[in-house]
Formats: sequence, structure tokens, C-alpha cells
Amino acid sequence: MTKCEGCVFYQYDENYDDYVCDMDLDEDEMVRFLSSQTDSCPYWRPGDDYLTARRQ
Repeated sequence: MTKCEGCVFYQYDENYDDYVCDMDLDEDEMVRFLSSQTDSCPYWRPGDDYLTARRQ
């Protein structure tokens, strides 16, 4: 499993028939993201549905 598969922004896209990153980035953010030489994603968030429930 890759780190993307556990991310809240990793969604299934029916048009592409595949999973894609669904992070809403503006043009400047997209350029910085695509030109990044790092292996870690600065926008990654855990996609755990029960994260909020555990805090209650």
C-alpha cells in the first residue's frame, strides 16, 4: 500500500476508471507540488473515517 492509498484525497474517478489525487490546488500550488523533489506529500491527511469519532 502506498501512502496515497491511505490519504483522504485519494478518490476513485469514474471518468479515468482509476484512483486519483482529488486535492483542490490553485495554479501556483499545483506548480509547486509538481516541481517538488520530495517523496513526501505536503497535503497528505489520514483518510480514517473514525478519526473524529475517537476524539469524542
